[in-house]
Amino acid sequence: MSPVRIKDNWREQRIFDRRAIFAGAVMGLLALALFGRLYLLQVDRHEYYSTLSQENRVRTEPIPAARGLIMDRSGEVIASNQPTFQLELVPDEVPDLKGSLRRLVKLGLLQAEDIPELIRTIKSRRSFDSVPIRLHLSDEEVARFAVRRYEFPGIDIKPRQARWYPHGSLAVAAVGYVGTINEHDLKHINAAAYAGTAVIGKTGVEATYEKELHGVNGYRQILVDAQGRPVRRPGVFAKDLEIKAPVPGDDVILSLDLKVQRVAEQLLAGRPGAVVAIDPWNGNVIALASSPTFDPNLFARGISEQQYRALMDDPQRPLFNRALRAQLPSGSAIKPALALGALTDGVINPQLPVYSPWAYHLPGSRHLYHNAMHENCGSVDLSQAIIVSCDVYFYRLAHEMGIDRIGAWLPNFGFGRPTGIDIPGEQQGLSPSRAWKASHFRNPADRVWFPGDTVILGIGQGYFLVTPLQLAHYTSILATRGLSFAPRLVTGLRDPRTGKIHWKRPILDGDLTMISPASWKIVVNAMVGVTANPRGTAYWQMRGSPYAIAGKTGTAQVVAEDASGAASEREYKKDKTLERLRDDAWFIAFAPAEAPRIAVAVLVEHAGWGDVAAAPIARKIMDAYLLGPNGKLLPHPGRGRLSEPSGIKPRVDPGIPATPTPLQQQVAEASP
Repeated sequence: MSPVRIKDNWREQRIFDRRAIFAGAVMGLLALALFGRLYLLQVDRHEYYSTLSQENRVRTEPIPAARGLIMDRSGEVIASNQPTFQLELVPDEVPDLKGSLRRLVKLGLLQAEDIPELIRTIKSRRSFDSVPIRLHLSDEEVARFAVRRYEFPGIDIKPRQARWYPHGSLAVAAVGYVGTINEHDLKHINAAAYAGTAVIGKTGVEATYEKELHGVNGYRQILVDAQGRPVRRPGVFAKDLEIKAPVPGDDVILSLDLKVQRVAEQLLAGRPGAVVAIDPWNGNVIALASSPTFDPNLFARGISEQQYRALMDDPQRPLFNRALRAQLPSGSAIKPALALGALTDGVINPQLPVYSPWAYHLPGSRHLYHNAMHENCGSVDLSQAIIVSCDVYFYRLAHEMGIDRIGAWLPNFGFGRPTGIDIPGEQQGLSPSRAWKASHFRNPADRVWFPGDTVILGIGQGYFLVTPLQLAHYTSILATRGLSFAPRLVTGLRDPRTGKIHWKRPILDGDLTMISPASWKIVVNAMVGVTANPRGTAYWQMRGSPYAIAGKTGTAQVVAEDASGAASEREYKKDKTLERLRDDAWFIAFAPAEAPRIAVAVLVEHAGWGDVAAAPIARKIMDAYLLGPNGKLLPHPGRGRLSEPSGIKPRVDPGIPATPTPLQQQVAEASP
C-alpha cells in the first residue's frame, strides 16, 4: 500500500509567491496612484487648491456705507445716524434656522409673531450674506446673547450705524422714514449692493432719494477658525487681507424751514389736518405737516408687529399723509379761481352788483342752494362776493359759466392732476367734467351731468376734490399772478467727502398768460379784502398784521344737510354735532400780498368754519416765517436765495434768479 501525501509544501509556496507578487503589484499601483494624486494636488494644481484653502480661512464681510444726512435749509439735521449693535445671521452657517430663531425668542431677543416674516426675508437673501434679524440691541440684550453665543452658530452681534431722527416725529410727512428690508424690497434692489444693510427708505425723501442716500458699501477680509469665528491675531497672513472702504451717501438739503415746521405741527396739536407752505417763486416747500403723526424711530429700530398694528388700527390714522393724500372738497377756497375764469371768459361784469339773497334756485327747480348761516348778502359785486364769501353769488356764477368752461379752466391751477412734488404718494384729486362723470358711473342715469352738479361746484362742493398740497400750489400760482413752479422738497445734494453741493434747478411748469393784469388786480385785491376789510371772513384773525395778507376761507361739508338746509347750523350752535360729521375747515393765503414770499394752505378736519379753525394757524405760520424776534417784517432775502448749511459758503443757486425776471417784474407791476 503506497503512502498518502497529506501536504505539498512546494505547491503551497508557489501559491503564496503568486499571491505575494499580486499583492505587491496592487500595493505598488495604489502607491503610484497616491503619489500621482499628491503630485496633482501639491504641484500641478497647487494654485487652485491654495485659493480654495484661502477662501476657507478668509471670510469677506461687507462694510455698510454711512447713510447720508438729511438737513433743512439752514443745515439743521433732521435725519442722522448713530452707532448701535444688531443681531445678524448668515444662512449657510446656521444648521437649524427655525430652531435657532425659536431659541432667540426664548432669550427675549425676537418676537414670536415676527418669525414668519423673518424667515421669508432670510430665504430671499443670498445664503452667504449676513442678514440683520434684530436692530438696536440694548447693552443688556448684547450681554444676554454673548453668554449664550456658543449655542448659535452663524449668528453674531455686529457694530453698525442705525438711522436716527433726533427730532422724533417732526417733519416725518416730508422726510419719511426707513424700515427693515423685506421680501418686497428685494425685488426692486440689487441684493449685493445692500449686503449687511438692514434698512431702506420707505416713504418721503428717504424713499425718493434712496440711491443717493444709501452710498456704496465696502468690504473687508477677515481670518476665521473652523467654527467661522474671527481670528484676532492673523499674524503673517494679515498682509494678504483686502479692505475696500465704503463710500458714504450724499447729504440731502431740504427746502424746509424747521422753525416754521415746528410752529405748524404745534398748532395742529394732534388734530386731524395738514399744513403746506410754499415759496411761490421757486416751488420750495417751507413746511409740510400732517397730523396726527408718529415717531419714525419706531421703524428705524425695527417696529414689531404689535406696534405696527396699533398704528394701523388708530382711528386717527397717523400713518396717513394728509398733506399729500387727503382728497376733500375745497369749499369756498376755490372761488378766486372761478372768478378769474369768469373774468377771462367775459362771463361777468365785475363791477355789476348782483342781488344775492339767502338762497339760490335754478330756473324751474324748487331746490334751494343757500348761503352759509342763511345770510342775505344783498347786492354785491365780484370783489364783495369774495370778501364776504357769498355762496349765492358763486352759485349763479358757476351756472352761468357752465361745466364745460369750468372743467376746462380749473386744471390751469393744477387741479385734477399731481403737482409733481419730489416725494411719492401724492394723490391727484378730482376736477370733474361731463366726460369724467359719463365714464365713472355704471348706472346710465347717474352718468348725466345735472345743472345742480355745476351749481355746487361753484363753492367747491360736489365731486370736486383737492389735496392740501394742491391748494397750496394753487395759492402759489395766485401769489405769482400766474407762474406755476412744481413743488419740491430737495434743493441740493452735498458730497460728504468734498463738501461740494449740487444745487437743483426749480421747475417752471406753467404761466397763465391768458389772464389779464386787470383781472389779477381785481381778484387779488378782493383776497386782501378778506383779511383787511371789516366784513371779510378772516378779518378778525388777521387784523393788526404788519404785512398785507391775501387770503380766502373755505368750509367744506362732510355730510348733507336736511331739506330746510338749517340742520348743521342749529347743531353747531348747540355744539351737539358729532365731531366726525362737522365740516372741514380750510384757509389759503399768501403774504406779503404786494411781494409774496410764502403761500399757505391749512386744513383742519371736522373743525367747522375755516375762519375760526384754520385761519389762525395760517397767520401764525406766516408770522413765524416773515417776522423777526422784534415782531417786524424781516428784510426780503432776494428771490431765490437759499440758506446754506453752516460751515459752507453761502451762494445763490444759478438756476434761480436773485432778482425778479422781466416776466416777474411785469407780474409785480400788475399787483395791487
